[in-house]
Amino acid sequence: MKACILIVDDEKEFVEALAERLEIRDYHVTTSLSGEDAVKELKKYNFDVIILDVVMPGMDGIETLREIKKIKPLTEVIMLTGHATLEAAIEGLKLGALDFLLKPCETEDLIAKIDKAYEKKIEQDDRIRAAKVEQIISSPRSVLEKE
Repeated sequence: MKACILIVDDEKEFVEALAERLEIRDYHVTTSLSGEDAVKELKKYNFDVIILDVVMPGMDGIETLREIKKIKPLTEVIMLTGHATLEAAIEGLKLGALDFLLKPCETEDLIAKIDKAYEKKIEQDDRIRAAKVEQIISSPRSVLEKE
């Protein structure tokens, strides 16, 4: 199964081209042209990996990353920008981004990052499921308790 991806970038042509390249490789892709819209999408759907531009009008990539990590902390984020600064890269990584790539990047490099992010997300989900199963086995009544 391929990753469910959200691409967030204010450059419509770039988003459309990248989405097409990923869909050809059987990824499920949703696009968003702003940080605000991305947050709305994230509240409605579960994404495995988010490809997030740093420089956008309105809510920029760093602000959007903060919101993503508040809403769905285990969602993996790859920061992508054509206007990178070392400070933005460091800030993004401190806030929980998995990686940082410069535009334009090779599609194969991005796919390798997406696959790495997806594997990490799956491993985290598996550990959480195993912990829940262990809790149920050790205390079957815990299933009846409210979270």
